[in-house]
Amino acid sequence: MLQSRVIAALRSHAFRRSYSSIGVFPDLVKDKTVQLTNSRGVNVIHDPLLSKGTAFSIAERERLSLRGLVPPRCQEMDKQLARVKANLDACETPLSKFVFVTALQDRNETLFYRLLIDNLEELAGIIYTPTVGLACQRFHSIYRRSRGMYFSTQDRGAMSAMVYNWPQEEVDVIVVTDGSRVLGLGDLGANGMQIPIGKLSLYVAAGGIRPKAILPVVLDVGTNNEQLLHDPLYLGMGHPRLDNEDYYSFVDEWVQAVKARWPNALIQFEDFKYPHAYNLLNKYRDEVTCFNDDIQSTSAITLAGILAALKARGLQQEQLAEERIVCVGAGSAGVGVCEGIIDCMVAQGRVRTREEAYSKIWMLDQHGLLGNAAISSNDPGRIAQGPDRPVKLDERQRNYAKMDLPDRISLEEVVERVKNGQVCRTNQCNNSYSFPGLGLGITVSRATKVTPSMFLETAKTIANLASPSQLKEGTLFPGVAQLRQVALAVGTRVCEVAFEEGVASSKLKEGEILQEVVKASMYEPEYVPLVYSP
Repeated sequence: MLQSRVIAALRSHAFRRSYSSIGVFPDLVKDKTVQLTNSRGVNVIHDPLLSKGTAFSIAERERLSLRGLVPPRCQEMDKQLARVKANLDACETPLSKFVFVTALQDRNETLFYRLLIDNLEELAGIIYTPTVGLACQRFHSIYRRSRGMYFSTQDRGAMSAMVYNWPQEEVDVIVVTDGSRVLGLGDLGANGMQIPIGKLSLYVAAGGIRPKAILPVVLDVGTNNEQLLHDPLYLGMGHPRLDNEDYYSFVDEWVQAVKARWPNALIQFEDFKYPHAYNLLNKYRDEVTCFNDDIQSTSAITLAGILAALKARGLQQEQLAEERIVCVGAGSAGVGVCEGIIDCMVAQGRVRTREEAYSKIWMLDQHGLLGNAAISSNDPGRIAQGPDRPVKLDERQRNYAKMDLPDRISLEEVVERVKNGQVCRTNQCNNSYSFPGLGLGITVSRATKVTPSMFLETAKTIANLASPSQLKEGTLFPGVAQLRQVALAVGTRVCEVAFEEGVASSKLKEGEILQEVVKASMYEPEYVPLVYSP
């Protein structure tokens, strides 16, 4: 059912073009036929990108000097999957399952991704939210093996050389965090590395990005988490966070180093606290191919949910501006979500100004509604005498302040004032529906810039994937098991937008359907012949 809706969504935009690589752009399909390596013996076995465990053929064992280094009986992937799934099922807690699949990823990435794709609904919550939150908190105590790169305050002045320590010449997607605002857990410093690792696992499993072309990164600028600072097992820098110009110059050195080595890589900023998240996005969005997941990708999936909810209620998506929306959260994610909704209202042409669109949204932070501090909550006509808001609103937040309502009134009171309808159930709304397809489309098109239209079209595409019967049941999105089909639909549309807006660098010519090219570019975890090439 979903496949037919994906095909319909693709055909509504599809045009006949083909993809071929130019310059330094890699052929995203070539890895599916054969893999060359200059490694032999135990170096192959211990490389998770090369290892097949027990599945090396007799010919491979001979040419790669593996005879005697693995058990003699060749067992193909189906038997390997049966073994690891049985052991996984024996794990009693989500954290123990996380540790188990992480160990599998560290020794055999092909098998790891096959297991993940075949069991997405079960394992998405293990490798990412919610289990990854606990894994981040305990990262320093469950640490087994290094993955990704760490750039710390002791590396200033050396980053342009450090990037060449990474062994892969081709990097398509980088997920980077400074660990300052990890999920809802706050400042976790270098422990935040599990977030880029988990995100990139979904980029591969759902979005089809090649495992060897991903790079998780932590920018370790210190931590203000006193518990971590006093923990002898903590692996990050043991000093308070950099801030102000020291912080921004540190990040800039890293960006310039990455840009110099991998100029075509997509950079996803992840879990940066407010206002650093916005400041970095605004500084680099026109300089490198980048986006902020919390601000933009979360906005896309939230907008998709609202548009799908309109359909579920028998309304048109163009009636978005008639809705009244309450947003709980005024940080980078909350403001980013609402800016995406505003962008859609403006694009639909149903509001005269952006200011009119702002009036449709009620925003709250941890203190309550962003309102007018001069109005008493008991009497709208009386001047309030209470203390000022602990933290002053910035320019973006002030756009949402309600001048006709008291400041800091509770969520319950806001909902009572705004609500007009009924409470409905829905399935999970998670940006794992949006960012894998975004990364796929940007990678295939080799977009030089991530544009606002890409997020708007992502939302529209996802909103149209649920069937009418699913919408009636409150199912606004396809199931998590179908993330790969969702990513194909989103990736194709994003790829089209890149060409329509003139930011694509891939060479295209007439002859093929674009979604077929995008689909063929998606990584499939299958064992391909390994050939020794010194």
